Amino acid sequence: QVQLVESGGGLVQTGGSLRLSCAASGRTFRSGAMAWFRQAPGKEREFVAAISWSSGNTIYADSVKGRFTISRDNAKNTVYLQMNSLKPEDTAVYYCAARAFYELPKVADGYAYWGQGTQVTVSS
Repeated sequence: QVQLVESGGGLVQTGGSLRLSCAASGRTFRSGAMAWFRQAPGKEREFVAAISWSSGNTIYADSVKGRFTISRDNAKNTVYLQMNSLKPEDTAVYYCAARAFYELPKVADGYAYWGQGTQVTVSS
């Protein structure tokens, strides 16, 4: 089993920054991938960004490209999401997800393991 624990959420003003962390424990996949998704009230869960553990390759949703950066620290089994220039529409619960394979799908079904989520609220 893989356990994922997110942290770093909070309340920030428009234009501000936050950094989310996702610590993985248990069975970790060195050839796998990690991702961030988010879900706003009344909306479906949507892809934000993903990264490969081994190569460090990344992909982003168009809505966050240029503002968010996903990174990983292999030694700490931790993935980060640096969020800059935040907008009210970024308000959501942010979830960390993991998969055992290196591909970087943009759909939630592509990930087998999930964290409990952390709330990010951007005030206007």
